[in-house]
Amino acid sequence: MNRIRSLALPLAATLAAGALTALTAGTAQAADVNVARNGGFESGLSDWSCTGGSGVAVSSPVFSGSGTLKATPAGQDSAQCSQTVTVKPNSTYTLSAQVQGSYVYLGATGTGTQDVSTWTPGSGGGWQKLSTTFSTGPNTTRVTVWTHGWYGQPAYFVDEFSVYGPDGGGGTDPGPTVPGAPSGATVSGQSASALTLSWNAVGGASGYYVYQDGVRVRTVPASPVQLTGLAAATSYSFQVSAYNAAGEGPRSAAVTGTTTGGGTPNPNPAVPKHALTGYWQNFDNGATVQRISDVPAQYDVVAVAFADATTTPGAISFTLDSAALGGYTPAQFKADIAAKKAAGKSVVLSTGGEKGTISVNDSASADNLANSAYALMQEYGFSGIDIDLENGLNPTYMTQALRSLSAKAGSSLVLTMAPQTIDMQSTAGGYFKTALNVKDILTVVNTQFYNSGSMNGCDGKVYSQGTVDFLTALACVQLEGGLDPSQVGLGVPASPSGAGSGYVSPTVVNNALDCLARGTNCGSFKPSKTYPGLRGAMTWSTNWDAKAGSAWSNTVGPKVHALP
Repeated sequence: MNRIRSLALPLAATLAAGALTALTAGTAQAADVNVARNGGFESGLSDWSCTGGSGVAVSSPVFSGSGTLKATPAGQDSAQCSQTVTVKPNSTYTLSAQVQGSYVYLGATGTGTQDVSTWTPGSGGGWQKLSTTFSTGPNTTRVTVWTHGWYGQPAYFVDEFSVYGPDGGGGTDPGPTVPGAPSGATVSGQSASALTLSWNAVGGASGYYVYQDGVRVRTVPASPVQLTGLAAATSYSFQVSAYNAAGEGPRSAAVTGTTTGGGTPNPNPAVPKHALTGYWQNFDNGATVQRISDVPAQYDVVAVAFADATTTPGAISFTLDSAALGGYTPAQFKADIAAKKAAGKSVVLSTGGEKGTISVNDSASADNLANSAYALMQEYGFSGIDIDLENGLNPTYMTQALRSLSAKAGSSLVLTMAPQTIDMQSTAGGYFKTALNVKDILTVVNTQFYNSGSMNGCDGKVYSQGTVDFLTALACVQLEGGLDPSQVGLGVPASPSGAGSGYVSPTVVNNALDCLARGTNCGSFKPSKTYPGLRGAMTWSTNWDAKAGSAWSNTVGPKVHALP
């Protein structure tokens, strides 16, 4: 998926002359201290100065603790926030921070040697560590350290700003110690779909992580927490850990709880015979910012983009980017999903995307994917998941993961895929193999027929993207390769801004649907038979569609729903 905004970047050459350094995971020696103060912004903007009043301390999103810096560039102001630290001459310091946003910079001036800076073009909606080092001159006792964004870009966020090195005598920011393990974990309030987990508070904790069957499922400020969306008559194992700016402490002893009742509560609504799928962006890249409730009713399946990788191989998590989405809260998000479900729609969580790094290469990681995906389905009300891994996949273990998830979620699981065009050129490919392996539980494969150049059609001829022939001849590869027509959808951008290449007008999409389902409105390629059971079409994204006045869904939606 085209997750990164399209921008002209004339600044690259300019920045190259600024002694930019690579992103590193620099760590301080044991004897070093943090000479920066209020680097976690727990005390607002104390010790910091931001140009033009561009900075403010906010409580969300935070990497750790209760505060973070939000700074918004405006006009010719890059929203620079800085402080001056006391350093020791002839010494080396490691400057680092957790950053989130587009084009975030970090640097130091007045070092007495060579001033330094580093930057990142974007962290894909999550936190990223940015780090560099600098050396002080023989007479340097004060250095200005700073962070800023870039002109015309949205607000950026910074947390855990630190400058580690020898104590220069100016005092240090002592920082907390890692909290201990919570005690007294108990389960109460059993129902058919919910359990309440409680524990004793831990001194010095900023918040708590809740683990369900070994997978982190919630981040909460305090005890207790109600865990909803659970399966009836099922036992679950829970643990809790405390965290603060120093890190995560050990987990509590495991405690087990069992839901009441039996059967499968609240099954997902069925996906219609002919369905329109749209990806919904959990980030702001210049397209229209939406809530799930804003997605037009033409869309039958809404794929939330994207789940996040975790440090546990194969496991995924999800965090709503409330700041980027204008204050959209998790409670509102969940309520909107429930409303879509009540209206007969499906909302699934997409795993992967252009910057996805989730790997499932053994049985353990397959179990981690299935367990974490199911936990997120329970927490948010997702009807299933979408597999959009653009870094390849292992068909053996991905099959294991999806079958395990199906066993947990039941027959109403909605399972979709969005492979790149190259991934569906041959049944020998990992993606195609996986689709065929799970054909009995697979809802639809919406191949991305864009950003791919020219490809082979099912007749062996080469077709160029951006044409009706490209859509029909390449969809034919899947239709003749073993997938049922009901499992094949045409994936296209909603507007020219939605992809780097391969955009076609909604009229061309409709012609391709007619060609495959009815044998009419074909280009030079005409399939040997028709596929009236074709599932439909998909677009990236509902946000780009809205930006273009919903022209795509208003044109393609009625065509899909009128297929034979």
